[in-house]
Amino acid sequence: MPAKPAKQAAGKAAKKAPGKAKSGKSTGDKPVATNRRARYDYEILETFEAGISLFGPEVKALREGRANLRESFALIRAGEAYVQQLHISPYEPASRGNPSDPTRERKLLLHRGEIAKLVGRVAERGNTLVPLSIYFKNGRAKLELALARGKHTYDKRAALRKREDDETARRAMRERGGVQRR
Repeated sequence: MPAKPAKQAAGKAAKKAPGKAKSGKSTGDKPVATNRRARYDYEILETFEAGISLFGPEVKALREGRANLRESFALIRAGEAYVQQLHISPYEPASRGNPSDPTRERKLLLHRGEIAKLVGRVAERGNTLVPLSIYFKNGRAKLELALARGKHTYDKRAALRKREDDETARRAMRERGGVQRR
């Protein structure tokens, strides 16, 4: 059997060696923007990951962290999902490519089966679609979308009380842990 040339063998080894992520894009799931108020105002029933249809300057603005999810919501119309009131500030260096409206309606990229499931669940009384966070995954902008039901005021107070009780218990455990018991 003839031996392979050294150049060809080195080329194959170089292809298999792990390297940097392609074109320097982040592969982490670090959130660009989060909607912290949504977890307080809504009971989260189920979450979905959806892609977002964006223009180039909007992606660059997202990479700079210039997005606001506070008043945003999603809806399904004609078999397609859209997010509304998602504010992405204009990317200043790109004067021509920026959309004129920073809160324009943006299409969400979901599988047909997921959209069909959401249509049935949103039709139930009290359910809505709320964006929780925007992040990059393998260089693509993703939106974490939640099927949620609005909380009543007493539910919000109970959640606050539980959080305060948990914090008090953690503080007590930490203080007790510092003192040795016999």
